[in-house]
Amino acid sequence: MSSMLMTAKKQLESALPFANIEEESWERILHPAQIIECSIPCRHDDGTLKIYKAYRCQYDTTLGPAKGGIRFHPNVDRDHIEALAFWMTFKCAALKLPYGGAKGGISVDASKLSHRELERISRLYVDAFHNFLGPDQDIAAPDMCTDERVMGWMYDEYRLIKGGHPRDFITGKPVALGGLEERTSATGYGGYFVLEKILLDYWKQKSIQECTVAIQGFGKVGFWIAEKCWKEGMKVVAISNEYGAAFLETGFNIEECQKILKYTNGKDWNKVCAISGGTIISNQDLLNLNVDVLVPAAMENVITIENAHKIQAKIILELANGPTNNEADQVLNDRGVWVIPDIVANAGGVVVSYFEWLQNRHAEERTHDQIVSGLKEKMQYATVKMMDRHIEKGMSLRTAAYALALKRIGAAKEALGTKQFFCN
Repeated sequence: MSSMLMTAKKQLESALPFANIEEESWERILHPAQIIECSIPCRHDDGTLKIYKAYRCQYDTTLGPAKGGIRFHPNVDRDHIEALAFWMTFKCAALKLPYGGAKGGISVDASKLSHRELERISRLYVDAFHNFLGPDQDIAAPDMCTDERVMGWMYDEYRLIKGGHPRDFITGKPVALGGLEERTSATGYGGYFVLEKILLDYWKQKSIQECTVAIQGFGKVGFWIAEKCWKEGMKVVAISNEYGAAFLETGFNIEECQKILKYTNGKDWNKVCAISGGTIISNQDLLNLNVDVLVPAAMENVITIENAHKIQAKIILELANGPTNNEADQVLNDRGVWVIPDIVANAGGVVVSYFEWLQNRHAEERTHDQIVSGLKEKMQYATVKMMDRHIEKGMSLRTAAYALALKRIGAAKEALGTKQFFCN
């Protein structure tokens, strides 16, 4: 079992004493419903044939059809996908969405594929898994190294196989094929709405405009949380990506930084600093800054027992999946740092995916205001429920979120009968 999967299941164990569920419900939730694994042969542009391992895990479908992204990354393996599907299961339950959890992917370096090869392998994934996917069975979405164009190819391939126009089979599609413009910013904006609720109603130590923020990761998630924080008057004093990081005590102009990094493929941090007056730092330096809010929005397992003691942030908003390991989590909780868990903080993407699924099923267009207000409502609803449990029981925020989700899943399983019912 990978460390990522062990971390995921260890986080759940701490919530069991507070969830009040039957023993058999607990036993069932520890095991995925099914994991499908196959080999995908892909012909490359130079004529060579390569075989890629591909996966789809439907972890639990008690609350509804499975829902989860598809990632193309060399790190994809069976345990990796199971861990991500596990997190999706509890994320959907915590947000009270009518979904179970799933995840899928191909073990491939998408950056080395041509556009033709990327289309080919995207369609081959659907060819391999189409019998397991569908709007009432398992709804796919974009994830790491996949985007709306990849979802468009997958939708088109599924349509060719199944017939008709099943737009509700997949979310995160191009707008022209039934997608939502707001899906791009959803995870970042959703994270901001959680943070806003925490700052205004619970933390209350500073106004939003007085708060300082450091964001590790300036990509599909990190840019949007940075942009939203900046627009709302917060000081985004540090940003980073895989090529570098920068610090500016007075706060960056996020739109200006984005223009520079987009023009230089994310690499010219010297130019960012030259224009803004900032200084170059390392990604590790960023984690250790004395800020109010730290946002890990890149990869998993970046906050560990080795660096947890050095973190000076008062609040950590987890926008990456699993950025804090269990040992670090305990250290931070003991120090009084509020770690807002990923299963609530980064759920904005699946919320807006839910709106896209509804729009496609009902053939009724939603307005921008409806989508943004709906996203805010659902994210802050889950935040309040999590905080209520945290305050009432004195448990960590992560444990509170898992207890909330676990109780909902357990109640659904127990509605069909348990040992206590069948032995009477």
